[in-house]
Amino acid sequence: MPLYFMTIAIASPTEIVANRIVFSLVFCLLLITFTRSWNDLRVLLHDRPALRRLALAAVLITANWVTYAFAVLNGHAVEASLGYFINPLVSAGLGVVFLKERLTRLQWTALGFGLAAVLVLTFAYGSVPVIALTLAFSFGLYGFVKNRVGRTATAVTSLTVETAFLTVPALVYLGWLMSRDESTVLSNGPGHFWLMAASGIVTAVPLLLFGGAARRLPLSTLGTLQFLNPVMQFIIAVALFGEAMPPERLAGFALVWVAIILVAVDMLRRPGPPRMARRSATATALKQDGTGPANG
Repeated sequence: MPLYFMTIAIASPTEIVANRIVFSLVFCLLLITFTRSWNDLRVLLHDRPALRRLALAAVLITANWVTYAFAVLNGHAVEASLGYFINPLVSAGLGVVFLKERLTRLQWTALGFGLAAVLVLTFAYGSVPVIALTLAFSFGLYGFVKNRVGRTATAVTSLTVETAFLTVPALVYLGWLMSRDESTVLSNGPGHFWLMAASGIVTAVPLLLFGGAARRLPLSTLGTLQFLNPVMQFIIAVALFGEAMPPERLAGFALVWVAIILVAVDMLRRPGPPRMARRSATATALKQDGTGPANG
């Protein structure tokens, strides 16, 4: 994603997000047509509690997208990666506060290291790492809300509804940019247009794959794999974008990495579900996702 954003850096972060919304909806509608999931979408549209939660999820993911685009395009890709390192800790904290979940000793220790990391990085940056915390909490809350949507929503239909909620404001904003000659999507050649249009695929495919993986993989595997995202972002920011990594900032990241190792160890220590249960869950997921035999 950071490398992709650099190919369309001529556009502002808000224009990029507005186009992501519009083209994501287009891609989702094509996908629903291809997978013959219109009936699933109709069922979801009659579930008012789910729609209210998806509307809130849409607001949260927009805040996340805008913050992330701003960070990458303004030399804060390292801080953006920090946000996604902290995100699992935020998710654990939300589980304790709102779902009354109980944490293991390792999880509490990891949260302690995470808090210490934020304090150290506040000193390193000379201010609170707002970008990182905004990304961590917006995506953590987004996951929390999506988890409460219910069974009427599949990965494809929920993303379709989220982007549909946002499309009208996004089109209004894009129209306003065009009226001021500040839009880039149609004024910088076909190459730039198709790169912007690709934002629908770049946005939707990872989210849909994650939604499918969340139903198929054991929690320990899924949780550990999630750490690959900020690791890659961190490497890109330092090795390719040349962002600074002074010792005090490195110390803060080291604390975060200790927290991540503790979380990963805790996940791997948990007993997995029996093989037959996993097979049953996988079969159910195939039907719910619209990618299995049930939907042709």
